[in-house]
Amino acid sequence: MMTKPTIVGPEGEIVIPSELRVALDIRPGTRIAVSREGNRLILEPVNKEYVRSLRGSLAGGPSMTDDLLKERREEEARSKW
Repeated sequence: MMTKPTIVGPEGEIVIPSELRVALDIRPGTRIAVSREGNRLILEPVNKEYVRSLRGSLAGGPSMTDDLLKERREEEARSKW
């Protein structure tokens, strides 16, 4: 793991060292996802690999589509009376 020190600026900005920007293909305008794991900040460039890593992360949760369809069916049933 490569560790490079950097300084936090007055508005919370940080500079990512050039070696890391090149290695991760981070360019001006690249979106960065920021998360926390314990006392660590995790910075990840939002790219195709990052988006792929999120696939399925919400699987098994409540389906807004199913809820909306159920609500529409109930409204339709009520309006027929």
